[in-house]
Amino acid sequence: MEIILLERIEKLGGIGDVVTVKTGFARNFLLPNNKALRANDTNRKLFEANRGKIEADNAERRTDAEGRAKDIDGKQIVLIRQASNTGQLYGSVSVRDIVDALIEDGVAGVTKAMVELERPIKSLGLVDVKVKLHPEVAVTVGVNVARSPDEAEMQKQGIDVIQAMFEEEHAEAVATALEPDSEDEFDDATPPSEIAAEEAPADDAEEA
Repeated sequence: MEIILLERIEKLGGIGDVVTVKTGFARNFLLPNNKALRANDTNRKLFEANRGKIEADNAERRTDAEGRAKDIDGKQIVLIRQASNTGQLYGSVSVRDIVDALIEDGVAGVTKAMVELERPIKSLGLVDVKVKLHPEVAVTVGVNVARSPDEAEMQKQGIDVIQAMFEEEHAEAVATALEPDSEDEFDDATPPSEIAAEEAPADDAEEA
């Protein structure tokens, strides 16, 4: 399907460009979200008649997004989740979770459509997520998924929590293996009482 873009679309083009896209993409996303018009004679004339206003509105939204980006870019949100000792979450972190966390952190005006997450997050750790405040303005938000605030702080400092846990468990196992066994100690050395008992007959014989 041929369409006229009403805003910049990554990998497609900019405002006013006439491009060909799959029909499903146009009908399910571009057209209902007012990102494009069908490329027919009527819409071409309509676009040209309103081109100045469309471009001016876009520039205003871009300027607003650029101002907001300064406060959002590089921000890190913390999501506390239950997980196994291998770091796998009991569940996952979705786009909705990220949006809710941003709003709770004071970032207004973020919608699910702005968050680019290829797949749900299913393990502990830090994940960089792109948030498009405008078709031409994107920021990166850090998502810190941890089992507790303390672990989140460790991850923020660059510590691999799961690796640190494994190393601690390994160190404890080695220390336990190296601890002397009290029973073995008595087996290797003759108790003083037995030594005294063995020496006693010899002393009695000398006295006789």
